[in-house]
Amino acid sequence: MLKIRDLVVRYGGITALDRVSADVRQGETVILLGANGAGKSSLINSVIGIVPAAAGTIQLDGQTISAVPASGRAAYGIGYSPEGRRVFASMSVRDNVLAGAARLSRAAQRQAYAKLASLFPMLESRANDLAGYLSGGQQQIVAIARAMSASPRLLLLDEPFLGLAPVWIQQISAAIRQFRAEGTTILMTEQMAIPALKVATRGYVMRGGLVIREGSVEDIRESALTEDYL
Repeated sequence: MLKIRDLVVRYGGITALDRVSADVRQGETVILLGANGAGKSSLINSVIGIVPAAAGTIQLDGQTISAVPASGRAAYGIGYSPEGRRVFASMSVRDNVLAGAARLSRAAQRQAYAKLASLFPMLESRANDLAGYLSGGQQQIVAIARAMSASPRLLLLDEPFLGLAPVWIQQISAAIRQFRAEGTTILMTEQMAIPALKVATRGYVMRGGLVIREGSVEDIRESALTEDYL
């Protein structure tokens, strides 16, 4: 489904990704693992288009999207939850979540919100509260639910577990499994290898802008846990 070939990303004189190649097949949950600065976010941000590639190609279903601006990539069925719990602080929880489903009809939006509230009960109890007054974990739930609200074909999650309590990690993990069971393909980055390996089907371990190991969860487990504790 997603094919990345020889991707190079630079920030000034610093090379963040050095000819990285990766594949995400339909129906997989693929994890990019590695310490801070490994290049994980640069890769996922290149896929969504907010970080320009200096070289290489990104293809979705055989179509090259490298030159498509970030504003146009949602039309390809890509959902994105950035690192850092970015919510619209002055908007309600419901409006934050449904901002990701603006292309859907009102009826479809109601159905989408009900589905997400069944996965994340906080969305029901805090639906009318301003997102800026939520805890960090609750804001992360809102940001992830927003990315899921339009039932994207490809869901990009950047550090979804970072800094969260176990209860939130469990709810996010359950939602990832549910969306994958319904056919959504998922690419996610994570520093916390242990919970990430429980939801992934395959992965890449990164260090210094390079892929140092790839394969099934069992293939990369030892390497991933080593990176996790470096």
